[in-house]
Amino acid sequence: MTRVPGLLAPLLGLGLGLGLGLILSSLGAGAADCRSFGRAERLVFAPAARVRWLAPRDRPPGPLNPLYGTVRRFLSVVQFNPFPAELVKTLLNEPSSVKVDEVVRYEAGYVVCAVIAGLYLLLVPIAGLCFCCCRCRRRCGGRVKTEHKAMACERGTLMAFLLLTTLVLLIGVVCAFVTNQRMHEQMAPGVEAVPETLLSLRGLVSDVPQELQAVAQQFSLPQKRVLEELDGVGKSIGSTIYTQLKSTVYEVLTSVNSLGQALQLSMDHLQALNATLVELREGQRDLEPAVRERREHLLTLLQEPACRDCTEAQSRARALELGADFDQVSPVDDVLHRLKGVPEANFSSMVQEENSTFNALPLLAALQTANVVKELKKVIAQKPEGLRTLAEEFPGWEAASRWSQALEEVEQSSRPYLKEVQRYEKYRWILGCVLCSAVLLVVVCNLLGLNLGIWGLAAREDPGHSEAKGEAGARFLMMGVGFSFLLAAPLILLVFATFLVGGNVQTLVCRSWESRELYKFADTPGNLPPSMNLSQLLGLKKNISILLAYQQCKEGAALWSVLQLNDSYDLEKHLNISQYTTKLQQELQNLKIDMKNLDLLSPAAHRDLEALQSSGLENIHYSTFLDQIQKPVVNTNVEKLAQELEGLARTQGSSVLGQQLQEEAQGLKNLYQEKVLPQQSLVANLNLTVRALASSAPNLQTETSRVLDNVTYLKGQLPTWATSILRNESECFLTREMGYFSQYVAWVREEVTQHIATCQPLSRALDNGRVILCDMIADPWNAFWFCLAWCTFFLIPSIIFAVKTSKYFRPIWKRLRDVCWLLGDA
Repeated sequence: MTRVPGLLAPLLGLGLGLGLGLILSSLGAGAADCRSFGRAERLVFAPAARVRWLAPRDRPPGPLNPLYGTVRRFLSVVQFNPFPAELVKTLLNEPSSVKVDEVVRYEAGYVVCAVIAGLYLLLVPIAGLCFCCCRCRRRCGGRVKTEHKAMACERGTLMAFLLLTTLVLLIGVVCAFVTNQRMHEQMAPGVEAVPETLLSLRGLVSDVPQELQAVAQQFSLPQKRVLEELDGVGKSIGSTIYTQLKSTVYEVLTSVNSLGQALQLSMDHLQALNATLVELREGQRDLEPAVRERREHLLTLLQEPACRDCTEAQSRARALELGADFDQVSPVDDVLHRLKGVPEANFSSMVQEENSTFNALPLLAALQTANVVKELKKVIAQKPEGLRTLAEEFPGWEAASRWSQALEEVEQSSRPYLKEVQRYEKYRWILGCVLCSAVLLVVVCNLLGLNLGIWGLAAREDPGHSEAKGEAGARFLMMGVGFSFLLAAPLILLVFATFLVGGNVQTLVCRSWESRELYKFADTPGNLPPSMNLSQLLGLKKNISILLAYQQCKEGAALWSVLQLNDSYDLEKHLNISQYTTKLQQELQNLKIDMKNLDLLSPAAHRDLEALQSSGLENIHYSTFLDQIQKPVVNTNVEKLAQELEGLARTQGSSVLGQQLQEEAQGLKNLYQEKVLPQQSLVANLNLTVRALASSAPNLQTETSRVLDNVTYLKGQLPTWATSILRNESECFLTREMGYFSQYVAWVREEVTQHIATCQPLSRALDNGRVILCDMIADPWNAFWFCLAWCTFFLIPSIIFAVKTSKYFRPIWKRLRDVCWLLGDA
């Protein structure tokens, strides 16, 4: 207890220094990271775009891709001429002036293929007729007349070539079946995609206002979130102020409480010192006559001649007098007078009350900011002007009705044609399946003929074995030859018809579409007739070409940047909510928190400390007290002197003198017990009190001045610090709430430019059209005729090898004569 005041000063200085440092650092940190509020949470908005979004079409990689690549390379060789811009221009604008030689010159590769197909169509049937005539006269496809050494080699070579040719035919007919089925399967989805695409393009502009309205309505989502967070903003800011200031406030209140305890302890010591000093002085006035009387009696007895060995006792008796003189110390009445009534305040209760007031700061802040929060909610409840007119000010499109009407007419007029396309595709598929099956029949005849022929050859060494198997094999080969001649004409006609259509679609349309030459052709003035002015029909801006519009739409450009709208539409103007946020920021500036109820030091406590500061407690001459305290109450040890007198009393020869010495010894003992011992006890108490005051008084004044200065400074700075924290937290709160609105603005920008008012469906429709026409229909179409042409032309070597091989499967003439001769002899 006595050492607490001595350690108070450095602890107070250290605590306040740390507290102030924490305040400043917390203010800086709060402004930097806004840890109390954090970042805005992620909002989830519902997509506003309707289901008119065209999904991208693409042909997945498959085993037929190498075949498609081969066909394209073949067509590039057949049609090596570039896109005929002039020829197409003349054909579109003046069809009657188209020159045949120009068409033939451009279609030179197809003309050559037509000549080859014509020769095939002419020569193969003629060859078939000739073969039939020769066969009827038994001059073709007969028997081998004689055996010779090279016959086995010739027969094996022919069988190998026939088998190889048959396998090539089998591969070709399987690929033809697959591509025929693939084209048939993809034709229906491709045809159905046309009205779907047209319907999507019709809603490209007409649905925009409704979707923009739906986007604007979702502003309620960040509004609702901000209104929810406004309910607790006052308490949250108050909690932040409390958190950042509590260490400093608690340090100051702790120092005040400690100083109050030190003040009370010093007052107790001072009052005890004064009371003890009064008692010591009174006891000293009572003790002095008694000691003087005892000294005189003792000296009288000890100086008698009859007193034996009394010299030493005589010297002790002469020293029997008072040692400490407390009348010489300065009184403390003036200090006590200045500290009269101190402590007036109950420092412990006061600090507890101030702690309670400070702990209620979050609730106090919520109450004080309630009106401002109410005004803030009114501001938040209002929708920004730009968002209110987001859908209303979307400009009309003069070509929108014409666009929609034209697409509707195209959709309605295309449906009968699309149905016809599907119907004719069904006929084509059936015809393709029939012809492929016929080619497959030729393959089956060849394989059966080879198997039976080889079986017959294996059994020919047995003279008694029949030649029926070899003959059957030869007949199957000849059946395959007959089917081949019959299929030649329909096959070559179907091949050339599909080749002419599919080849031109690939080389004239798909190749130029993929290289974007078609867009360049359409952009060139005069290439298209006035009725087919695509830029006007699409409503493109005057300075934007079709190719540029396609490229911009593919990159996700907005409608108003590509199409010719009545007025310019500035989306950013509608998404500018700066005025809205400025109003919100202005209302946040009105947030205030009053901390006047936090006194830290009551007026009574302030008077107590000021009285202590001016009391002069440190000016008391504690050294004078200590000087007197160090002196004995009586210079001679009264107890020891009494014991010595008792010893002398026993050694005296005179009983009377011994009795008197014994009485004096008893009188000294009574004096010691009644007067000296109480004085010594009071001196001991005075010693503790004086030393406690002497050690605490010098620092207590400094501590009092420091606490008063700190309390005054902190009380003056608390409103400033609270205001600074309040401004920082207001900015953090504004940043967090603006995060919700920023999310909304970013979502609206993305939703409008990439999903609602984007012209990407235009480019997507063109890309999907190219994929459907070229990748999903033209590629399998061309692969089908390519495989069928493969089979058609390989029928010629199949016929030759089948006819040649069949001779070796029939019985040999020489062998037949030998058999007949043996039968005749028998």
